[in-house]
This record gives sequence, structure tokens and C-alpha cells, in this order.
Amino acid sequence: MLYAQRVLNTPPSAMALADFDTALLGDFLSHLETEHGNDARTRNTRFAAIRSFFRFVALQEPRYVALAQRVLAIPDKRYTRRPVAWLERHEIEALLGAPDPRTRNGRRDRTLLLVAVQTGLRASELTGLRCEDVQLGTGAHVRCHGKGRKERCTPLRKDAAKALRAWLAERRGEPRDPVFPNQRDGPLSHDSLSYLLSKHVATARARCPSLARKRVSAHSLRHSCAMALLHSGVNRAVI
Repeated sequence: MLYAQRVLNTPPSAMALADFDTALLGDFLSHLETEHGNDARTRNTRFAAIRSFFRFVALQEPRYVALAQRVLAIPDKRYTRRPVAWLERHEIEALLGAPDPRTRNGRRDRTLLLVAVQTGLRASELTGLRCEDVQLGTGAHVRCHGKGRKERCTPLRKDAAKALRAWLAERRGEPRDPVFPNQRDGPLSHDSLSYLLSKHVATARARCPSLARKRVSAHSLRHSCAMALLHSGVNRAVI
């Protein structure tokens, strides 16, 4: 809206829907890249919101259907997808050795990282994991709700089950409490997860220089789990 106000020299209250034609929107998308430094992916994300609005316009304002059709015909900008980084076994070991086991947060973080690389849970699934979702008896596994509200159970190896058992004994949470809490005993946010991962990756790089060439995220750990399964001979359809 600020961009339109500057270009049209018109206050928002005086603007009409017809002012937002393809020329203006095309210039705005270029403005995002040249002046704001947005990459093609971010540009497409911003345009997705505009596209959603004009789909609504097409349904609610028939006289603007032609305008909506022209806007919806604007293509996304192509970009080269970077391959997702994944960690080798020695890099995973370096990362798991980064948290300080002498501190509570260090023990929490190591358990979280171990669960992440062994189960391939998404970031939202890790932060949303509840104490009642961890089953440590025969056939130890974690239960989570993923995309599309689908529930799935992922088995745990002995070392991950042992780490979770020790952590939950220290954690002493109620069934509905998060397995990996923040300082206020609530669930970790996505930003908190990214921060702790970045912190431990920085520590691990001192011991494992190859990590300096990789951009490590929670999705990288998920991808590392898949690659480990693939190298172990697990069928791709199962992965």
C-alpha cells in the first residue's frame, strides 16, 4: 500500500481496485527485488498473497473479473532450487557433541538433536512433541501429528530411547507438557529451535571443518535421516 501511495500519489482512502492493474503490480514485484533485496522465492511468496486477494475479488466483484484474470495470469519468477544440505555421520557426531552435558539446556539440546537426526521429524513436530507422545517400552517410538493432521509413529533406536528416558526423568513434565521446553516451560518456538541449532553448529564447526561449507537447518537434519536410511538399504518408497 505504501508503494502504491508513492507511485500513484494518492492516499489509500482514495484508491480504487482498478488502480491495482498488472503494470503497477509488476513494478511492485520488481521493486521488491531491486530496492528491498528480496530473492525470487520471497518475491513469489509476496505475490501469492496478492494472487489470493484477486481470487477473492473474482468471486465477490464480477465487474473486476477481467482485472483479476490478468493479475492471476502473471507467472511466478523462476529460480534455481538449492539442494538441501545433509550431514555425514562424522558431522552428525560433531553436532551431537556440541551441547554442554553439564547444563540442563545442554542435555535438552543433545536429546532434541539426537531425536531429530534419528526420526526425521519436522521442526513443528519437534517443538510440538508432548511427553505423552513418547513411548519408551517395548517398541519405543514417538507419535506426532504431521501435515494434513496425519498421525504417525516413528521408531526410536536404543541410544535415542535411552537419552529420552534420562531427559524425561529430569524434565518431570505432565503428559501434555512439551518434551523440549523453553525457559518458561512452554514449547520452543521455531526461532528458538533455529537459534539453538545455529549455536551448536557453530560449536561443532571448530571440531568438524566440513560443516563450514553447509547451511544446516532443522530440515537438513530431516534430510540427513532420510539419507542415512537410504545408505542403509531402506527402500525409497518406505522413506
